[in-house]
Amino acid sequence: MSKLFAPVQLGRNTLQNRLAMAPMTRSRAQFDGTPGELAAEYYSQRASAGLIITEGTQPSDDGQGYMATPGIYTYAHVAGWKKVADAVHAKGGHIFIQLMHAGRMSHPDNTPHHRQALAPSAIAPGTGMFTAKGMQDIPVPRALTTDEVRQAVAGFRFAARRAIEAGADGVEIHGANAYLIQQFLAPSANTRTDEYSGSIENRARFAIEVATAIAEEIGADRTAIRLSPGTTMWGIDEGAEGPNLYRFLVAELDKLGLAYLHIAHQGNEALLTDIRKLWSGTLILNRPGSPRDKIGADVASGLADLEAYGQMVLANPDFVERLKHNAPMNDANRNAFFGGTAQGYTDYPTLRETQAA
Repeated sequence: MSKLFAPVQLGRNTLQNRLAMAPMTRSRAQFDGTPGELAAEYYSQRASAGLIITEGTQPSDDGQGYMATPGIYTYAHVAGWKKVADAVHAKGGHIFIQLMHAGRMSHPDNTPHHRQALAPSAIAPGTGMFTAKGMQDIPVPRALTTDEVRQAVAGFRFAARRAIEAGADGVEIHGANAYLIQQFLAPSANTRTDEYSGSIENRARFAIEVATAIAEEIGADRTAIRLSPGTTMWGIDEGAEGPNLYRFLVAELDKLGLAYLHIAHQGNEALLTDIRKLWSGTLILNRPGSPRDKIGADVASGLADLEAYGQMVLANPDFVERLKHNAPMNDANRNAFFGGTAQGYTDYPTLRETQAA
């Protein structure tokens, strides 16, 4: 496990260790999408992790899916995120803002403009969405026109520039977990007839265009992407061609020289091995639900350069210190994952605080 605590170069940044805080939606933003009052404290508490990857942050009004999620496309958003970035940097940490366009995983009641969601095709995900009125079925989205697809690419580019203006060290493109980019990858969500559907190359086109645009705007060494090959949540089915689609996509993205590739692993070990071979840069691996005794195994084997963890970092602001000392971990308060106050957000005790008590 000692290799986990060694510095590592990531893009233009030297990280203090090989542990990353995975992106986790917390739904505590203000009504206008500005990060909430406690966000700077929340992220800076966890700045001992080599890299902080923020919660999914919408690049536009159309990109919002859930209640109280933050944005990064207005001056108020920039000012709010600057407080977060400054607080993380003051603790010696590094932070990438994750850009997340929810696509069809949205409800009009949750967005500023209350419009129908936009997606590759007019196909509902077949699930519900929590709103201020309670749980509601997600309605059928409107299919993006070809021009609107290109506008969405431009929206990602604009938001990436805003993130850098806010002091972030870079951005991670959310291409995973059934949101807009993965909706383009999956035939179950993408039945278009233009150049963004059909063949593997066409379905990968949107992801590649987004990554290319952001790399051009802020530099490839400040641009990253998260993928979750094989995800089947919320109506996503990438079909039998799915593994080959990711082999093609990763090889094309590798040409851009991005800061890192972040894989949310879904269990296909053969595909993961191929991705490692195809990707020449830094690879971050997140195995959702991985037990504590496996921490460090992927870095030790060379399969990953960094490992990302979610709930354990959420519940343990001193996650790195606890690992170093083989100390017990706090349990996450699942009832406080989304929305609310400091409870289950900034009130988790550190090991030292627990020992002092």
